[in-house]
Amino acid sequence: MQNHSATPSEALAPLTRRRFLQSASALTFAIGSAGLVTVSRAGANETTQEAAETEITAWVRIGTDDRVHLVFPSTEMGQGSSTALPLILAEELDADWDKVEIDQLDRDDRSFGNPIFGNILYTAGSTAVYGYFDSLRIAGAQARRILMRAAAKSWDVPMTEVTTEPGVVLHEASDRRMTFGEIAALPIDDLSVPEVTETDLKPASSFRLIGSDLPRRDIPAKSTGRETYAIDVQVPDMLFAAVLRAPVEGVSAAGVEDSESLAVPGVLRVLTLPEGIAVVAERLEAALAGKDRLQVDWTGATGVLASDSEMTLSDYSAALKNPTAERAVWSEAGDTDAAIAAADRVVEAEYLSDYAYHAQIEPMAAVASVDPDGLGAEVWVGTQTQSWTTRTITETLGTTADRVRLHALTMGGSFGRRTALQQEYVSDALLISKEMGRPVKLVWTREDDVKNGRLRPAAAQRLRAGLTADGALSGWEHRVATPSVIAYFNALRWEQVRPKDIISMRGSESKFYGFPDMRAEHILTERHAPLAPWRGIGASYTSFAAEAFMDELALEARSDPIDFRLALLASNPRGQKLLKRVAEMADWNSPREETALGVSFAGYGDSMAAGIAEIALDRESGVITVQHFWTAVDAGLIVSPDNALAQIEGGIVFGLSSSLKERVTISGGEVEQSNYYDYEILRANEVPEIEIHLEESEARPTGIGEVGTPMVAAAVANAFHALTGRRLRHLPFIPDRVQTALA
Repeated sequence: MQNHSATPSEALAPLTRRRFLQSASALTFAIGSAGLVTVSRAGANETTQEAAETEITAWVRIGTDDRVHLVFPSTEMGQGSSTALPLILAEELDADWDKVEIDQLDRDDRSFGNPIFGNILYTAGSTAVYGYFDSLRIAGAQARRILMRAAAKSWDVPMTEVTTEPGVVLHEASDRRMTFGEIAALPIDDLSVPEVTETDLKPASSFRLIGSDLPRRDIPAKSTGRETYAIDVQVPDMLFAAVLRAPVEGVSAAGVEDSESLAVPGVLRVLTLPEGIAVVAERLEAALAGKDRLQVDWTGATGVLASDSEMTLSDYSAALKNPTAERAVWSEAGDTDAAIAAADRVVEAEYLSDYAYHAQIEPMAAVASVDPDGLGAEVWVGTQTQSWTTRTITETLGTTADRVRLHALTMGGSFGRRTALQQEYVSDALLISKEMGRPVKLVWTREDDVKNGRLRPAAAQRLRAGLTADGALSGWEHRVATPSVIAYFNALRWEQVRPKDIISMRGSESKFYGFPDMRAEHILTERHAPLAPWRGIGASYTSFAAEAFMDELALEARSDPIDFRLALLASNPRGQKLLKRVAEMADWNSPREETALGVSFAGYGDSMAAGIAEIALDRESGVITVQHFWTAVDAGLIVSPDNALAQIEGGIVFGLSSSLKERVTISGGEVEQSNYYDYEILRANEVPEIEIHLEESEARPTGIGEVGTPMVAAAVANAFHALTGRRLRHLPFIPDRVQTALA
């Protein structure tokens, strides 16, 4: 079998060292994750290029044509990182943004890894800008100094007299200037890396790019249909495959009747895979038709996974009260039990949340071309992690990373779905290609994606707190009964962090409030479904419970919900500022006739958000309509303001959709939903008017992609109570539950 390369667009060309050094003369800067730089000259002859290829892995190439090529080490799934990260480097380099080209990193090279994740190439949790910010700034500053030093030597002037403008080094005293491309053509002898400290970096007042509303680089191709996703890839001699996966995890095929499938014109083979049956065909339509005609006798259920979602929540609720249940303290301060025991009044409440599907617009897809010896492969896939995708490939084929040629493609949404250590759609494509001896494109339908999704876990939560006679908080306890997500989707990581699972528990620490006595506990329950991180991870449901409970405490304390929170934010003036700001935006104290307001204060990581929802209610149908949503957000320095607004808006819509509609139900271990008609999401005509205030800050960026989601559910639930006097404690707030609450 030949090795096949896709050719639909230049974006699919692998980022090889040869391709990176193909211009006649260039300066190449290899910048490690700690911000260190090594520099290499690439000349016109092949020998020089080959020598450079063996010595460096480049982040930045400056060609004699003045084009500045920057490597994008993260992955793009719609969040805008493919613009934001290169922009940070270009800022300190003082590059001309119009001459910057961005190249996707297509290999598992840990020298490009995110420092937040121990230099693993992993894009998740609003950590791309946050994790790479310092490294990219230092790297850009070092590269800029190398250019200045080279120009100063060429002019025989002190380097202290040299400065830069975008894409140009200049010596004002002699009115001389050289473009970056002209410097790249110089015979540079000194390639040592200059020392750069924080004082050498640009002050925020000097930023030309950071903080500007520059257009995102990925938007034109997406808007015109030229962007290439995994489902678009075409390679010569390619086959298509569809997989009927086991309906219940742990079930195997006892028998397969495939005669009707093989009778479909274009169907070539039916193959048994570890977790399903693949139909391979010359056309995708034939593969899908053949899959629909398979008759499979499934057997061998594992028991715990042949579950019902209602029983799961019942079990999790019971675990909250079970003193022998496995538990782990997630966060603790002071003596919670003593504080609650000394309180004048004790308030308790329980909250539930259903499973949720990621609902990303692009279902799973991958193209694999396995080498004739079965030990190498070229793979095209949308992935949040070059590192773990490479591991999936090496483990599936029993090979080594040097035999992997990966093309990390733009994703049509992900929200945590494409993060798993083992990616089944990649493994299946590899196994089929190896068996067929040809490249294979594997495509999941929406029904496949819903039925075989990896879900946000179901959870039961119990909160308990004390109040003093004057209405002050005295002790706070938050118990969360839910499985470990990390234990399922990344067992290697679980062994390192056990028993603390940030994916399951984030948000329950309520870190922004000044709780002198608090405890958040994880009740580790049995897993009854495949799981994965979800936008906002644990905060999407823990913040709902915490902030809805906060309103219950405020009512018991006879305090305004905002005033009650402000008192708890006494040690967090930035948080207080946000809460006051959003109250002004929503005109909190003005009376409403047909609507009501609800407030929530939550966040993600170190990013904070105060939100207020205005809702209306059709009492006959039980349908809640969110008419307006206001939020004030503090996420440190904002690299791309317009994109930050888009990310927060998207997070709010995500939160509203999951609050009002989204739920997965499971019966006998099988997901009952199959497409958007029965897994409903918020429609365009249901999106409220959204107003966002971004707090100005020169603090380091703290993440923007997740912060819009955690505050939303509680704001809606609290507005419902303000309107009706009744509580909603079970996500999502579907009409049946609303009508039950009103009864």
